[in-house]
Amino acid sequence: MEYISVSQFAEKHGISERTARNYCATGKIEGAFLTGKTWNIPADASMPKRSKKKVSPLLAALREQKEAKMKGGIYHRVQIDLTYNSNHIEGSRLTKEQTRYIFETNTLGITTENTRIDDIMETVNHFRCIDYVIEHATDKITETHIKQLHLILKTNTSDSRKSWFAVGDYKRLANAVGEEETVQPKDVHSKMKSLLAEYNSKKKASFDDLLDFHVQFEHIHPFQDGNGRVGRLLLFWQCLQNAIVPFIITDDLRLFYYRGIQNWGKINGFLRDTCLTAQDNFKATLKYFKIKF
Repeated sequence: MEYISVSQFAEKHGISERTARNYCATGKIEGAFLTGKTWNIPADASMPKRSKKKVSPLLAALREQKEAKMKGGIYHRVQIDLTYNSNHIEGSRLTKEQTRYIFETNTLGITTENTRIDDIMETVNHFRCIDYVIEHATDKITETHIKQLHLILKTNTSDSRKSWFAVGDYKRLANAVGEEETVQPKDVHSKMKSLLAEYNSKKKASFDDLLDFHVQFEHIHPFQDGNGRVGRLLLFWQCLQNAIVPFIITDDLRLFYYRGIQNWGKINGFLRDTCLTAQDNFKATLKYFKIKF
């Protein structure tokens, strides 16, 4: 039988080495044994089954409606609103109605000569990203999860056909946001590892903790492109994970959102107030669908 190390098992399943070692020590990984101080884990060993975590009424509704492929409910609304607004912030030319049509019919509907294939692909892919977030909402966020979101978002786009563009992996070339420099490619892994370690060490993250994570993520800018959308997907995930009412940055809040990110650490109220306004809008949607929060 082939065996792997604790670090290999941890990387394979997107968990920390400490967690993997604890699984071994408590007998939760069948067939694992010690040689001296080193654990040997069967290469085909599966993750221990975890007890089901209590989820919020919103997450329960999202999962139920996703599974049932239900139209017209909160799952339907989140898919369209989050996908349209997040893509629109990044320059997508698709209208909200076109986004809705693609989601509801899985066809293009009316297009124009200015319709970009990438806008269509990234819309379809973003729907799948939201599904991934809903499925994994109670899981601890890892680098593997974050890279998977990027892989899903960028699959079959023009970027995926560029030899220098790392789809589903951290950037290979330095990039910038406007005139603001971001973390160099060689330092991205260590910065992301530290960011996640700090976040995952919190028993329950606060609203400001989530905003701070988002700002740090955007300053790192770990991917060649797609950082804003992946970052906002992570924000939605973190809200679900911490039983915090999520929020969607709409077009009328976009400039305030940018200002908030730029001024975080100096005037935190800019970003906090913008996101609280967006949260109030989402609360109104939850009230309409009679979902407790």
